This record gives sequence, structure tokens and C-alpha cells, in this order.
Amino acid sequence: MRISRREKSGGDGWLLALLVVASFVLITLYFRQGEGGALSSARESFHAALAPVGRAGQAATSPVRAVGSWVSDLTVSRADLETLRDQNAQLRQRLAELEEARLENERLRELVGFVQARELDALGARVIGRPSTSWEAVIVIDRGRADGVEAGMPVLAASGLIGQVIEAAENSARVRLITDQRSGVAAILQSTRAEGVVRGSIDGALSLDFVSRETTVTVGDVVLTSGMGGVYPRGLLVGEVADVQVEDADLFPRIRVRGAATLTGLEEVVVLLSPPADTPAGGGE
Repeated sequence: MRISRREKSGGDGWLLALLVVASFVLITLYFRQGEGGALSSARESFHAALAPVGRAGQAATSPVRAVGSWVSDLTVSRADLETLRDQNAQLRQRLAELEEARLENERLRELVGFVQARELDALGARVIGRPSTSWEAVIVIDRGRADGVEAGMPVLAASGLIGQVIEAAENSARVRLITDQRSGVAAILQSTRAEGVVRGSIDGALSLDFVSRETTVTVGDVVLTSGMGGVYPRGLLVGEVADVQVEDADLFPRIRVRGAATLTGLEEVVVLLSPPADTPAGGGE
């Protein structure tokens, strides 16, 4: 037999009314009986029976609640996250600046030690211009005539000779490196005192030319400035012999030289304002 929606709705209403009346009756009896009544005792017994179940539920959910509390502590707002990112970027920038300052101080200490050890009258300078073409190995420094720099003055790094001033402006100067194809440095081999000329090339390689065939040249021999011509002081380190080849038809041995100074990435140099007292006088090379 089918029951209409209207009949079902009427039955639900009677049940709700019955439950409401029962609730009022129980509440009235509870307040009239007080704490010592039967209803109060039944409530306490019910709570006592459910207490172990509640404790077990708390114990079971305790790890979950602990994890939730830990995760909530880890969460930060978007503004806090952006602040932390900005602070991290600032710290990274500061660290890079400090590292750059440390490296610069090390290079400057080497230059100062080099000048003091040889008692040279020298002026420190920074490289502000690199070679503009592959045909000419010329750099620009931030010292010029206002600082006493003139054309012809040698330019050094802490590790050895790098070149010569070829043009001086008021506050800058152009320096031709020894690797330039038009460069020539009067030099000697430290071991045999044999003389020659260190020349640059279009590809930046160094060679020691015009050394006598009778001279015994060994890979690793130190090459120094000879002081001949009066352009470069005697005894400055130029480099060392990297390779030697002697052919029957050659008038001179082919000697390749490895420069002592690293010219790539050069940042600080010293300009030799006047030669040491023991440098022999002479004309140009």
C-alpha cells in the first residue's frame, strides 16, 4: 500500500511533537529532583560509561592534532615570505660585495709587497679599458699626466712585466701589453745570461728571438728583462721558456715563452715612474 506525502508529513509532525513534549517533561523532572535525583544519577552513570571511550579517542587523535599544530606553526603569511626573500637577497648581495673586497685586498697586497720588496718608485692604477680589437693588445688605466704618468713608463703586475705606457692623457693612459705584435722587450735567460728580445704576436703568443744557436736553452728557463735600451729595468720577470725548437735551416732557435703575468682579466697594475738606481742608461729599443 502506498502512503502519500501528505500522510508521511503528518506522521513526522506527530513524532516531533512527542519528542518536544518528552524533552520538556525530562527537563522539568531534572530541575525538580536536583543533583541527587534519579535523572542526575543516570546522567552521571552514562558519562562514567563513556569516559574510557573519550580517553581512547583523545589518545588516538593526539598525534594528528600535534601534527596539525606543528604545521600551523610553520605557515607564514605572504607578506612575511616576501620580507624573508628580500632579506635573503640583501644578504647574498652583501656576501658578494665582501668577497669581492677580499679578493681586491689580496691583489693590492701582492702589488704593494712587490713594489716595497724592490723599492720601486711606482704608482698604483686600475684597468678601465680592455683591448678593443683582436689586432691590438692595449689596455687603458685610470692614471695619466696629472698623476705623473708619461709615455714610455713600464707597467707591472705583482707576478711580472705586462707592458709599457704608449700614450698619456690628463687622467688616463694607454698601455701596450707585451703580447702585442708591435711589442719588444730586451731580455736574457737567467741560467745562461744569453740575450734576446721577447716579442708578441697577433695571437698573443710570446717568443724569445735572436738567441744564439750556440746557447743551450731548456724548457723552464726563467726569462728576465735585461735592462738594455733603458726602457725596462733590469731583472723584471717576463716569464719562462715553454718550448724550444731548432731546425738546421734556422739562424736562431725558435723559443716560445710563457708569460709570468696573467693578462686576461687584469684589474690592478703599477706604473713604474722611475727606474731603479742600478738600471743602465741607454737609448730606446
